[in-house]
Amino acid sequence: MMMTLLHKTSNSLIDTSHTPNWPQRLATLGEEASDERLKSFYATASVLPDTPLKDVPFVALDFETTGLDPHSDEIISIGLVPFSLSRIHCRGSAHWVVNPNRPLNEESVIIHGITDSDVEKAPELLKVIEQVLAALAGKIVVVHYRNIEREFMNQALLTRLGEGIQFPVVDTLAIEAGVQQKMFGGFFNRLKGKKPGSVRLGRARERYNLPAYQPHHALTDALATAELLQAQIAYHYSPETPISEIWL
Repeated sequence: MMMTLLHKTSNSLIDTSHTPNWPQRLATLGEEASDERLKSFYATASVLPDTPLKDVPFVALDFETTGLDPHSDEIISIGLVPFSLSRIHCRGSAHWVVNPNRPLNEESVIIHGITDSDVEKAPELLKVIEQVLAALAGKIVVVHYRNIEREFMNQALLTRLGEGIQFPVVDTLAIEAGVQQKMFGGFFNRLKGKKPGSVRLGRARERYNLPAYQPHHALTDALATAELLQAQIAYHYSPETPISEIWL
């Protein structure tokens, strides 16, 4: 049971004080971009800060990678799922395996199940990046731990195009960490033996009675992240909450 989740918590679950004015930032980046694919991405109408969550077009994004360092590791699969607060748009979902042009280490193969033979037959990232950017353009990207998708995407394009990428994200891990800290953090909770729980994707989903999915498949994890955000907003926010309260 998840009795502790049955009340609305405060909207101040995450710190957005360093979040830029994204429409302005994206317009500036569009003017500075040289690559036509990036120009097109930035030129797509962006979501305004005061847009209610119920009206925001979201897209959940997940990567599987050769490791955790965006400067030395590579993306090997991409999954994305467009959705809104009320609906998952399964027909718009997409999944790509991409060739990192390097052998895969045994540890990463064990985690995600993608093998050397899988990536050898796959296209390189630049072959699919236009499709990926088109699927993300004009939407708010939703991830579980923003440092992976945001930094790997930026570094991958910086390496290949000579210019990186920036975009607003909603981080379900950051939201869940805020929820756990608000409910179980602090001195008195420590005295009682209580502490914030795990914010891993599967554990976070358990709190909202969401079904267990097999982890470490980019498309499945993107779907799991989309469903988690829907549940988090239902419990901790209002559909009228402006996107500026949760984007980073």
